[in-house]
Amino acid sequence: MTVLHVLGVPSSAASYAPGQEQAPRALREAGLLDALTASGWQVEDAGDLTMQVWSPDRARPFAQNLTAVASSVRELAARVASLTSSGERLLVLGGNCTVALGMCAGLRDSGLEPHLVYIDRHFDLNTPESTREGALDWMGVAHGLAVEGSADELLDALGPRPLLVPGQVSFLGVEVDGATGFEREQADRLHLPVVPLHDLVAAPRDSARTARSALPDEPFAVHLDVDVLDFIDAPLAENVNGRNSGPTVDQLGEALGTLWQDPGCRALSIGELNPVHARADPAALPRFIDTLADALAT
Repeated sequence: MTVLHVLGVPSSAASYAPGQEQAPRALREAGLLDALTASGWQVEDAGDLTMQVWSPDRARPFAQNLTAVASSVRELAARVASLTSSGERLLVLGGNCTVALGMCAGLRDSGLEPHLVYIDRHFDLNTPESTREGALDWMGVAHGLAVEGSADELLDALGPRPLLVPGQVSFLGVEVDGATGFEREQADRLHLPVVPLHDLVAAPRDSARTARSALPDEPFAVHLDVDVLDFIDAPLAENVNGRNSGPTVDQLGEALGTLWQDPGCRALSIGELNPVHARADPAALPRFIDTLADALAT
């Protein structure tokens, strides 16, 4: 039986508000580990990393809680490296989207060149200099690529720069019209491959294959921001603006299953799930867990 390590990163430090730090516990309490075991895995619960709860950072308004975020990413990278060095697979429960950085840094530290399929409604290509929002979870990929204007403290936490280069990142599910002008400029400048949101909805499996094919035929990881989902179908995300657009949970499951069943897929991280929002629909979290277990089944 294949081992699947499950690691929690209960942090909302990079977010817009508290909530996402509750996600790892909520997923476990709703039966995620039992569902994964039933789907064929030998589940090894690696526990949770340091709890971090968002608070307003008035000293660094455009890079909120930067020191805490850098610490979390560094801690995650060290654990990922230790859990993946034997070739076993990994599921990271965030937290916010900066978990993708820690996951990729840890894979690199374990000896793998990081490659990433990034499933998100957003590019996350902003920097503290390009936006006044201040939430670092909207800036993760920019820091992975070391885009000019990124915060040095977070870049330093990732190890040698850059963590990722063009050709190592492929986007799936981006709502391109909703991106900032700066993000679209970076995506164009770096020639980053993008499968847009409407394609993901129309053909989940084909879209996943297209996103995967944009990367080399080498080991890769997947990051999922649940805000790619239609918020009306499943009110799980921190960002509530994805109403009446995006894939259903079932459609997302088709895409995730296609990626996870690829022999090169080594790890999956999940971010931006807010259990407070999920309480609006008591069936949403169990549906998500069932779909995730089916997608990851051995």
